[in-house]
Order: sequence, then structure tokens, then C-alpha cells
Amino acid sequence: MNALKAQSHHTLQKETMTEATNHFSRNPANTIVMGIETSCDETAVAIVDEKKTILAHSLLSQIDDHNEYGGVVPEIAARQHISNLDHLIRRTLQDSSLSIDDLDAIAATTGPGLVGGLMVGVMTAKAIAAASGKPFVAVNHLEGHALTARLVEDIEFPYLLLLMSGGHCQLLAAHGVGQYQRLGSTIDDAAGEAFDKTAKLLGLGYPGGPAVEAAARSGNPERFNLPTPMVGRPDCDFSFSGLKTAVRRIAEACVTERGMLYADDRNDICAAFQQAMALCIEDRLQNAIALFRKTAGNRTMPLVVAGGVAANQYLRSRIKTTAANNNMTFHAPPLELCTDNGAMIAWAGLERFSLNPEINDKDMAPRPRWPLDSEAKPKVGSGRKGPKV
Repeated sequence: MNALKAQSHHTLQKETMTEATNHFSRNPANTIVMGIETSCDETAVAIVDEKKTILAHSLLSQIDDHNEYGGVVPEIAARQHISNLDHLIRRTLQDSSLSIDDLDAIAATTGPGLVGGLMVGVMTAKAIAAASGKPFVAVNHLEGHALTARLVEDIEFPYLLLLMSGGHCQLLAAHGVGQYQRLGSTIDDAAGEAFDKTAKLLGLGYPGGPAVEAAARSGNPERFNLPTPMVGRPDCDFSFSGLKTAVRRIAEACVTERGMLYADDRNDICAAFQQAMALCIEDRLQNAIALFRKTAGNRTMPLVVAGGVAANQYLRSRIKTTAANNNMTFHAPPLELCTDNGAMIAWAGLERFSLNPEINDKDMAPRPRWPLDSEAKPKVGSGRKGPKV
């Protein structure tokens, strides 16, 4: 990072003047933004342009570092971000054949997420922005997911968004960049969290989502009867803690009956779990579609699915069918852009910067909690850091 700062040292006087006036130069031909993602256990950097081209993307997964613990350890995650972020930035610039001077803005995930990791990404991005005289754009991690589909397709607002990841599960009406109305959210566990905890309970390893999906392919979903929480209720909220508890009880019953948990037990439990979750999502989504149509009308509207759980092929297929049955077009990012990545942050930053080229969020601090819909009442308690998302 010292090299990056030194590269722009000769323009320090110009940078000070630029910062004072909060006016930044912009390439009118093609806006280019770097995005940094460090909210959880992936360290990622990407550069995208307004032509929807990912010019370069570097990502370092920490799966091996957290696997022995069965989940993400915040302190380990933060240390890995510190150790690797500057190298990824340098590699991304080299891969794109660009320099910091070629960028129009520097974006970074500023929340929600693990605060230690957020601090690493935000402070690094701010340092680069300050040293180069570029604006810093604070990006909501959830908005990164929400806008990713617009990076790979031409999708107009408004659209219905189903956001499912390790920490979040909610349905939103997306009316524009920064304009989201929450229709429903989880009242306890998120979908991805339920996958991870089920995998841990069954001894399938980390990350749990891919492990459960793989086991379910060989399983019989009808062997075990799992609950479908919230199904039949008139709202759009989710609940997965009861489903997770039911998995534990069935696994314990299998051990009691057979002496241990066999591979067929694990596969059948995973298949039943995945089927139950699909039924919950379909029911909640059906209610959200009805609400969305009240404001969007009856014309064909987009349904966008985003977040790490959107990579699950079984769930994706079930949701796609629900969309077709309701005269909605189905959109989801490619699998590599469903999980946390730098391109989604760069693109969200570019969308924000394009709407307001004078933006500079240099005074914004990392936020462990940052709802997309700030007007929505929290489903779970609100502390000093604000409501859960």
C-alpha cells in the first residue's frame, strides 16, 4: 500500500484542493470504479466500468481458515483481510492494466457485516481515495447483492428482490438505487445460516450450503417430515429456527435407532430440509408477489434472486417456476457472482457514483448493521448499532 500512496504523492497539493471543493474529475467516456469487499470471510477486489465489463477480479476465500471451527471466526477473518488485501489490490490493478489514476472512484463495503473486516476494507479504500484525490463511495453490502443482476443484464426498476445469504433473508421491492421497500424478512435465522447450521449438525463441514445441496441430491425428501414455518400466514416473513431444530431432533432419533448417523440418514435429512425450505420460500414469495403487484401493476415484472443461497440449483429451479407461474421474468446472477465478491461492490459503487458524481463518503464509518429499508421496523431487537437488517 505504501507504493500506491507514493505513486500519488506528487499530487498531494492538488488532492488537498480537490478534497476541499468535493469536486472530482470523471472520465465522460467510460466510468471506472474499484470495489473492495471484506464484510465476512472473502477478501475480494474488482474493477468494473459503466459498460458492464468486469475488467479484473481477485478473490481470496478463507474456507480453509474457518473450516476446523465449523463457521466464520471474526478475528481470524479480519487478520486474513489485513494480510491479503493490499496484494489483491495490486494484482487487480495489474490484471486490468490500469493504475489508480485511471479510476473514477473507490468503493468499499461499509456494512452490514463483521466490523473488524469492514474496518480493514473501508480504511484501505479511504486511504487510496485520499492519496489519489478520488471519491470514496460507501456501499451497503445488501445493495451490492441487490444490484448484481443489473451488472449482467439490462433490468429496469422496479423489480421484486429475494435476497438470501448467510446472514440475510428478505423480500424487497427495489424501486431504484438506494430506494428499497422491505416486504418481509426473517424473524430469526437466515436461509444461509440454517444451511450452515444443518451441515455442522450433520457433520458435513463448512461451508454448509454446497455440502447440504450435494448430500440432498442422493437423498429421499419424503423419508422425513419436516415443518414449514410461516407457511399459510398472510405476511411475507420467514422463520427457519424451527426447521433447524427439527433437523437436530431427527438426527438424534436416527442415532438412537441405528447407533450412529449413516450416509443415507444424512442424505435423506438434507433432501427433506431443502424441500421444506423451498416450500417456505415459495409460500412467502407468493405473498410478496401479490403485495408487489399492488404498486407495480399486472404487467410482466422482474423477479431478481440474489445472495449466496441463490447459487443453490434446487431452490433456484423452484423459484424460477414460481416466477413463471406468476407472469414474472426470472433473473439471478451467475453462480460466481451470487456469493460475496468485489464486482458487486464495484458495480453498486458505480451506480451510486453515476447518480451523484460529487459523492464522497469519506466521513462514513463502518456499520455492522445497515438495513436497506431504513423505514422498516426491526424484526429482531435494535441495539446501539441500529436494527438488524
